[in-house]
Amino acid sequence: MGERMKTYLVTGGAGFIGSLLCRSLAGKGNKVICMDSLVTGQKNNVSDLEGNPRFTFVEEDVRKVDLGNFKVDGVYHLAAICGVPRVEQKPLKIILNILEGTQRVLAWAAEKKIRVLFVSSSEIYGNPQVHPQPERYWGYTNPLGPRSPYVEAKRAGEALCRAYRIEKGLEISIARLFNVYGPGFRKDDPRVIPRFIQAALADEPLNLYGTGEATRSFCYVDDIVEGLVSLMDSGASDPVNLGYPEETEIRELAKVILRITDSQSEINFLPAICEDPLRRLPDISRAKGLLKWEPNTTLEDGLRKTFEWIEEFISQGSLSTDESKS
Repeated sequence: MGERMKTYLVTGGAGFIGSLLCRSLAGKGNKVICMDSLVTGQKNNVSDLEGNPRFTFVEEDVRKVDLGNFKVDGVYHLAAICGVPRVEQKPLKIILNILEGTQRVLAWAAEKKIRVLFVSSSEIYGNPQVHPQPERYWGYTNPLGPRSPYVEAKRAGEALCRAYRIEKGLEISIARLFNVYGPGFRKDDPRVIPRFIQAALADEPLNLYGTGEATRSFCYVDDIVEGLVSLMDSGASDPVNLGYPEETEIRELAKVILRITDSQSEINFLPAICEDPLRRLPDISRAKGLLKWEPNTTLEDGLRKTFEWIEEFISQGSLSTDESKS
């Protein structure tokens, strides 16, 4: 007999990571319950899955829904509100959304003996003093800084995971994601790659904060989803970095996007953002050894795929935004 297919709950499943994860899990024959409040997710990300008997969409806030109605084998907990402008403008909403949602998921999963994968972030490393960042590095963060609502909520989320594992025996994995990009974001997404590509297509300036010498590690969403599935299946309990093991200066990113889009946009340098980390790069040794995972998509290839998706959806007028919910 073949392996029994499982049922998974994916919170934040209509986001651009969550939607691809839902598609991947359903494509492997699993049943998928996609839960999203559509605050930052968008239903058209999973519209192609409608009608699939293995897929169910539930428009609910994980903090309020009766989780007891769901019988699942595992939970991928991605639900969170992110983005620097949102963090600065709605700090209370950001931190409570993550903490309350994570607490409810973990308490329910512990009671029902359901395995959880908590999706954390490289933001927990803050402005790192160790480079690249291994999972054993504790981070260098300001708990009262402008980024702290998101950063500290993710750090506290990891602490909750540990507490539930120790006291309740919860089986849980933690994935620390580094700057994920790819198709499926909203028009008003504040992250640098969608901002730059949309500006380039509109022949508007690409706004860089500071000198542009700050670096990030950009990992294509397909690779991240493969890592998440592998981590869930591994049974690992220690945190695992998932990201692209090469760093790129933001000014170089802007030049690559201008070349790919064949845009004549100018690069506009603005004052640096307060407490913006100067370098960010994952040490993925643990993922390589434990999961046999490493990303396969180069930055240039991933940017081209993202550009093609954006170009198509802009031409169709399909990129969505809903400021009333953000």
